[in-house]
Amino acid sequence: MQDRCTRDKPELVWRGRSPIPSSRKVAEERPIALTYNGSTYAVMMASPVDLVDFGVGFSLSEGIVEHGGDIISIEVVELELGCEVRIWLDDSHGDLLANRRRAMVGPVGCGLCGIESLEQACPRPTRVVSEGGFRPFDLLEAMRSLRPLQHHNQATGAMHAAAFWDGHDIRLVREDVGRHNALDKVAGAAARAGLETSRGAVLITSRVSVELVQKTARMGVPLLIAVSAPTSLAIETAERAGVTLVGVARDDGYEIFSHAGRLSFGEEELDSAALAASELLSARP
Repeated sequence: MQDRCTRDKPELVWRGRSPIPSSRKVAEERPIALTYNGSTYAVMMASPVDLVDFGVGFSLSEGIVEHGGDIISIEVVELELGCEVRIWLDDSHGDLLANRRRAMVGPVGCGLCGIESLEQACPRPTRVVSEGGFRPFDLLEAMRSLRPLQHHNQATGAMHAAAFWDGHDIRLVREDVGRHNALDKVAGAAARAGLETSRGAVLITSRVSVELVQKTARMGVPLLIAVSAPTSLAIETAERAGVTLVGVARDDGYEIFSHAGRLSFGEEELDSAALAASELLSARP
């Protein structure tokens, strides 16, 4: 079966001597139009795989629907220039769509194209309520276990991955040229599978922007772990949303930016660390 996420392209390889003809697998990138009840809402540049998951996850992340069951039907139609994800909702969503519809062409690094006000860019985040706790070393093992599951990135070196970890195992992995798209696909796949998300974590292979925190909170996931660092607004949003934000995850550890109480370090150890952090911040000019 043809791999719709990658393709072979000819190239020249130069390593300090004569260039050598070769080929390489590159990541597929195509415009994906998301339509609701026959009208285009958004056009995103994305990897043309797992598009039903993408459609469901995008609908949830954008707040167009509250539950995956609000979608009557969804189909993917391949066209010459890209794909359409055709989503049909009941008439009760008509006014919402009319108020929020935007014709949007979004590059893969952009999560806010088409936003018209500061209030839309920084909405009050969904508040995550979870009784779940996590052991510190389990987070390291979760991130280690994600690496061999990034098959498309191993082939191309150009794909982001997002995953849902249930506290024991990685249940879902989705890859995409866009980090926002990868997380939307995970959100959609989790909703379609009916997974319990309130005791798990989202794992991502990118930096943490505010949109990724917002999407994690909408999923009801209490923990977000990333290989790179977060932005200031991502940290502030995680604080308000009740999301434990972990970044710069490496083999030897990670950095915790919000709601560290979900990690079971032990009260004495955590109190000592919090005091040291407070003294460090107060000593800065």
